[in-house]
Parts: sequence; structure tokens; C-alpha cells
Amino acid sequence: MNQPYYTKIIKFNEKLGKLSIELPSPFKLINPYKGKEGNLVRKISNSFYKIYFDDNIKRRLILGSSPARRGTAITGIPFEDMNRLQELTGYYIKNYHVSKASSDFLHEVIDNYGGTEQFYKHFYLGFVFPLGLSKINSRGNEVNCNYYENKQVEQLLMPFIIKSIQLQINFGIDTSICYCIGCGDNYKELKKINNNFQFFRKIIPLEHPRFITQYNPKDRKKYLKKYLDALSMP
Repeated sequence: MNQPYYTKIIKFNEKLGKLSIELPSPFKLINPYKGKEGNLVRKISNSFYKIYFDDNIKRRLILGSSPARRGTAITGIPFEDMNRLQELTGYYIKNYHVSKASSDFLHEVIDNYGGTEQFYKHFYLGFVFPLGLSKINSRGNEVNCNYYENKQVEQLLMPFIIKSIQLQINFGIDTSICYCIGCGDNYKELKKINNNFQFFRKIIPLEHPRFITQYNPKDRKKYLKKYLDALSMP
């Protein structure tokens, strides 16, 4: 019998917990499934995916670049706000921060699509590189970075990026369309990967919620419609 989505996702997360990649200074890998917090992260993600993914329905993949170091890189749940996760699962993680504007925009998309259950019945949110990345900047502060910012880092991560995309597809993904969050470098790199491996028939880029809420708030309704039109494509 085919395993439900959530079982495959949990196994995928367990594999992530065993992943170790040495990155050159000043870059750092953030793995929420390791260390003391790993048990709590697994409890949160297991509870979340059990609620929304206890089935074998085909879903389309929505891929961000990589998790924010104090956001999804801590909880293991892409783009979800901690308050919502706490309410849903009963668990809470300290020092968690997510861009509320970005999270609120995505939940506006979800609400207008038909609600949380309807949305997660049709889509799985993931990342091109599913673990967090950070670097020490010129001021000595730890900041977020993306897998494509440094070519040496990207080359080190690429074998697992390719494997990770395939593993996520193996959940039972409808590969006719993949949605890419980010119309710039993330889309450019994902398109390049897809040209080589033919994972998806089509990749549709969508503006990052941060780009919309911070730089184009007046056009929020326009971008909301763009998201909904894209997600409703047959």
C-alpha cells in the first residue's frame, strides 16, 4: 500500500537531520533537525504534516530558495508563522522570527484560494535547498544567505539540491507545473537545474512575498491575483 504524504515527508526530514556538509568560512549550515531542538522540531513538523497530508493526493510543488535562519530553518515548516503553528500543534519554539508581512501575504493567498485545508490538499511548500544557510557579514553579524550567493557554496550544495528535489517529487508530486517563489536568481537557478534534469514540464515564477510587501505594497492586490491565477492553472 502506498504510504501517505506525511510519512514520506517525515522520512525526508529524518534524512535532512543526518545531512552534514562542510561549508567554507564565513558560511554556515543551519539544520533544525539536529541538536537539542531537533526533537521539538520533529514533533512540530510531524503534527503539522499529519493534519494536512494524511492522504495520497497528487500535489504541485511550490519552491522557495532556502529557509530563513530564524524562520523555517528553526521550525521545519515552510513559510508558516510560529503563532499559527503553536495554535495548530500546541508546540512553541523560542527565538523564532518570521517576516510577518511575508507570512501574512501567503496566508492571504491561502485564504483566498479556499482556506488552509484546501490549499494544502493541492500544494506542498518546499525549498530548492531545504536547510538554512547563513554567513557572517563585514560587520561580524550572522545574516541569512541563499544557496546561489556564492558559487563555491552552490557547487558544494548542488548534489544534494538535485537529490532533494527528486525526493520531494517522490512524495507524489504532480510535475506538470512547479511554482518558484522568487523571480530573480532562485528562478534562474531552478530553471537551469530543470533544463538539465527535466523534473518539471513548466516552472512558473512568482514574486517573493517580501518583494511584494516591502517594495510594492500598493500593488498587493495585483500580486495576490497573479498568485491565485497561477495556482488555479489546470
